[in-house]
Amino acid sequence: MEEKRKIQKPKYNMWQNTGFMLRNAWETNKSVIFLCIALAVITASRTIAELFITPVILHKLETEVPVLELVQVIIILSLILLILSGLKAYIDTNTLFGRIGVRMKLVEQIGNKLAETSYPNILDTEFIKTEEKARRAVSSNDRAAEHIWAIWTDIITDVLGFFFYLMLLSNLNPLLAGVVMVTTAVGYLINKRINEWGYRHKEEEAAYDKSLGYIQDTATGREYAKDIRIFGLKGWLDDLWHSTIKLYQAFLARREKVYLWANVVDILLTLLRNGIAYAYLFSMVLTEDMSASQFLLYFTAVSGFTQWVTGILNQFSILHKESLELTVIREFLEWPEPFSFENAQPLQKAEKYEIRLEQVSFRYPHTDKDTIRGIDLTIHPGEKLAVVGLNGAGKTTLIKLICGFLDPTQGRVLLNGIDIRTYNRRDYYALFSAVFQDFSVLEANVAENVAQQTKEIDEKRVWGVLGQAGLTDKIRALPDGIYTRIGRKVFEDGVELSGGETQRLMLARALYKDGAILTLDEPTAALDPIAENDIYMKYHEMSAGKTSLFISHRLASTRFCDRILFLENGRIAEEGTHEKLLSQGGGYAGLFEIQSRYYKEGGAHDGE
Repeated sequence: MEEKRKIQKPKYNMWQNTGFMLRNAWETNKSVIFLCIALAVITASRTIAELFITPVILHKLETEVPVLELVQVIIILSLILLILSGLKAYIDTNTLFGRIGVRMKLVEQIGNKLAETSYPNILDTEFIKTEEKARRAVSSNDRAAEHIWAIWTDIITDVLGFFFYLMLLSNLNPLLAGVVMVTTAVGYLINKRINEWGYRHKEEEAAYDKSLGYIQDTATGREYAKDIRIFGLKGWLDDLWHSTIKLYQAFLARREKVYLWANVVDILLTLLRNGIAYAYLFSMVLTEDMSASQFLLYFTAVSGFTQWVTGILNQFSILHKESLELTVIREFLEWPEPFSFENAQPLQKAEKYEIRLEQVSFRYPHTDKDTIRGIDLTIHPGEKLAVVGLNGAGKTTLIKLICGFLDPTQGRVLLNGIDIRTYNRRDYYALFSAVFQDFSVLEANVAENVAQQTKEIDEKRVWGVLGQAGLTDKIRALPDGIYTRIGRKVFEDGVELSGGETQRLMLARALYKDGAILTLDEPTAALDPIAENDIYMKYHEMSAGKTSLFISHRLASTRFCDRILFLENGRIAEEGTHEKLLSQGGGYAGLFEIQSRYYKEGGAHDGE
């Protein structure tokens, strides 16, 4: 399977990708297209003008024209060159802004795709690799998403010059055109095949890039700084970096050896074309009555003609390689979405929502067993449901299935009796307010983090949910209250919250959204027992009238819930209230006893 991926053909060719870029330019900044053509015409015109300057002056000298006429000709030709050069410089500078705009539009599309894609895609390693390569293709001015305009400018310039020189040289012998056509076609086909090597080995290169990026992020990231110093990881990271660099350099050496053959082909074809053309031209000098000015004109034209042909060949080869990058961008933007969005059935609002799981099983990609197996579960409107169990029991996966982040590999998840796969998934997400284990604190102020928006923020409501989450005193003590910025990656005056404070902030955010279903995935994991108890005491108030899903390792939290699910090996092993499960003396009771003993022993120790 790996070998098959290496030899797959690009999904789009360079003509299709050129059309893709033209459509983007037309929608973003039409001037990019017209300036590209204008720049090519002016560049070709300037080169053609340069071709005639010396032969024309030499012809005037041969015909012994008056000095004043000679000076006038030189001034006119110089002015033409000056005007063309000025226009080229002006357009060359001003076209840059439009080209950047088109590239930034693609950057925006890639960002939107990543932000809005179905959740399972972000778990797919192939999707992640393609996203990384697409980002590289739009990362700078000299990458394909912008540089393609420079390539097409050169191609159009070369084609215009080619046809003009072809008409000029056709006065000598049409066979020259035939030689050029044949060598050009042969060279293009050979170069096209050679330059596809990079696409066929793109997975290998992406793996090296990913490894180097990870090592660099780890070595320079603040979150790893303490571990690197305490455990002396610098030497280990250096070894990893250098060993990966050596492998990457070996890969690049292999690639350049392959690409070298493209240059060899260019050289051989150039020698063949030049040899034939020069031989014929010299024969014309020896056998025909050709003036010095004509000889110079055709001699320069032959040299320039071969350069136009070589330029066309080289630029199309480069265009083909850059087309491979554009193909990656399009593959990412067109990546299939397993979930339904805008074109799906809209979700109708209801007073109450019942969620039912029917024989639900789920297996993560590339694993050999199910994480969740054959679960039947009904979550009643307004019910407070706790999901507990040891690590790896499937708690978080179950919540992801209920929240619609994952679809079952078997079975169905129903909302009020309708399979959630028929709904616009974003409508379904709108039902949930959630606090997950992985925080998503933004570099913004407190109010914006709570409201998750920058305009029309209800300050009173922000303070209310901060109070429910137990953060009022902390936020009032900050320099600018709820307008204090969080984080120091963007703002130098930003503050950094502790783990427990961050969890409370995330809880406030969930409360501000006020979704119909509240989901708390280990919301007190970073809190001390006293703070944890404070959150639990408020749990009834926060979840009043709402369907609530609560995941926890600490079973003390479960006593506040109407029903508890004890998961074991991906199944519901026990189910009931806190008191009922304790009375059964099963796995839940045993785990609760161990945790109770820990807190009792800890308390006794603290007392001593």
